[in-house]
This record gives sequence, structure tokens and C-alpha cells, in this order.
Amino acid sequence: MTMDQASGLRHWASRQEREGGGCPTHVAEALIALAGQVPASSRVAAARRPPPAAQLAASTATLLIVGLPARQLERAREPLAHWHGQGRRWVGDPQRWQLVPVAPDSPHLPLLAAQQPRWALWVEADAESFRRAWRLLLALAEAGGPGRLLLLHPPGLRRPGLLDNLQQASAHYLGVELVVLA
Repeated sequence: MTMDQASGLRHWASRQEREGGGCPTHVAEALIALAGQVPASSRVAAARRPPPAAQLAASTATLLIVGLPARQLERAREPLAHWHGQGRRWVGDPQRWQLVPVAPDSPHLPLLAAQQPRWALWVEADAESFRRAWRLLLALAEAGGPGRLLLLHPPGLRRPGLLDNLQQASAHYLGVELVVLA
């Protein structure tokens, strides 16, 4: 008789409880709950697949953004509205996007990277923007962050120069793909 992973964990947890084993009840319950979820490898594979454009246009999509303070989060809608105006169907309604700021030093970064498929890096158009963006990318790479990010920036920033340099350096040195839509 074969057991699935969840029933095996329930059996193990109940045995530990009866024997006074070293696994606290809350840990066993968390393990059982996790066993019923999709494996992390499947979540990572799904995160790398882009969702269909029609699905994004009709539903609320979450975009995790690094490099933009929470009080300025609405600035990230500007490029979304710009791309929408250019006819990029995948954007859908820019107001339907749920924008979530994430700190590059968040202890939850690896878990978020495994669970959330849509990430962005905010880049300003000033003289220090490459340095700030590069530090953020380094921190993300060292902390197990996402391997692919959309490059968000104020409308009007041209691709040659800053954006191309970030994209090439990120791919070459960190193995992080930056999607640039300038």
C-alpha cells in the first residue's frame, strides 16, 4: 500500500506526538499544509512561463517592484499606461495591476521569488541610477531573488546607454534577465 506525501507526514506527526518526539505540533501542522501544496520546482517553472495576454488583461495581476519606495508606488503605473497606450495588449488596464513594493533585503525574498512570477526593477533617469540599480540587482542575486525582472522607468528614457548597460551587465555577471521595453 502506498501513501501520498501528506498522509505520510500526518502519520509521522501523530507518531511523534504519541511518543513525545521532538516535533512541536505547529511545525507538524505546517509540514502537513506544505505537503498539500504544489512543489517549489513546479512554482518556479510556472513563474518562468509568461501568462497569456488575454488572461492578464481580464484579471488583476500582481507586480512586485524593487527600487521604488512604497510612497511613490503609483509612479510605476506611468510606464504601464504608456505601454498600454502603445497597444501592448499584455498590459491590459494599468489600474488593475496590484503593485507591491519589495525590499531587496527582505528575508522572504526567496519564497516570493518562487511564488510570484511578475517582478520589476524601478530605474530612475538620473546620474546615479546605474549605481543604485546595480546594487539592487546584486542584493537580489545574493538573496536568491527572481531571475527575470521587467525594467520599469519613467516614460521617455531611451534604451541606448543606461538600460542596455544594465541589461547586458545583469545577464553577463549575475545571470539575471532584464526585460527592457523602452
